[in-house]
Amino acid sequence: MKIGFIGLGNVGGKLAGSLIRNGHDVTVRDLDRDAAQPFLDRGAAWGETPKAMIEACEAVITCLPSPAASAAVLEADDGLLAGMGPGKIWMEMSTTDEAEVKRLGAMVLAKGGAAVDCPVSGGCHRADTGNISIFAGCERETFDRIFPVLKSLGRRILHTGPLGSASVLKVMTNYLATANLLTCCEALVTMKAAGMDLATTYEAIRISSGTSFVHETESQIILNGSRDISFTMDLVKKDIGLFQAIADREGVPLEISPTMVGIFDDGIARFGERELSPNIIRRLEEATGLSILADGFPAEMTDEEPEEEGYEVVRGGRA
Repeated sequence: MKIGFIGLGNVGGKLAGSLIRNGHDVTVRDLDRDAAQPFLDRGAAWGETPKAMIEACEAVITCLPSPAASAAVLEADDGLLAGMGPGKIWMEMSTTDEAEVKRLGAMVLAKGGAAVDCPVSGGCHRADTGNISIFAGCERETFDRIFPVLKSLGRRILHTGPLGSASVLKVMTNYLATANLLTCCEALVTMKAAGMDLATTYEAIRISSGTSFVHETESQIILNGSRDISFTMDLVKKDIGLFQAIADREGVPLEISPTMVGIFDDGIARFGERELSPNIIRRLEEATGLSILADGFPAEMTDEEPEEEGYEVVRGGRA
């Protein structure tokens, strides 16, 4: 399958790299042509326009920072919809809004194409090695067509149901990850204030019922001081805002979620929207005068698991 890939940012670039590494015929595009050069050097072709890419490829993947960016790629005069037709597939790997992916997907279907929302979860370090998890919302026939591509991009692949279902579940997981980040920040600062050694604190959490994926990744780069998890505060605000919008639409009176949105609104006002998301801990560091640092922790996360061909996840295990 010839694949187009649009959006070569922190996540998209790593996913596109997995496709090239696994021998796929890949055409790439980004607003920043310089960002594409490393992929061109590895054998990818350059896509002049989204329209030209979908005309030349069986499937085109978008991995972009916002629903508006995805809409622009599809709806522009030279966008994907202009070249969409029978047998073509749009794969949306951005974290996006369910209603928006359904709106754009309906236009793809009207042109005779197929649409999939297939966001990823598990961190940039796992996107880099092809070991990230993927949700896929689409018709089962479409899922079976794209599965060979998905299993080159990720390890655990879950067919979530119809178009839009993957986006709902993805923003839910990002909401939970953000809640974990904020509680880890509060725990680390409180333990420092109580006189606990922070390296020992990290281990106490890691081996206990208090641990989480976020603790075992983001707490480490917080303690290192780099705070570099390749994710920024504006993206957190977008994701938890999408989750809050789902709750509002369904009439669920959430209590924790609005507080989280308010915390990140304050963090953005203080530090800027492009500040690294783990630096939300700076609010507490500044309030207490404490520095949350410890020796022996990495500046960035790397995936030490060997790359493994992906497989479909079903309830209770793998298909």
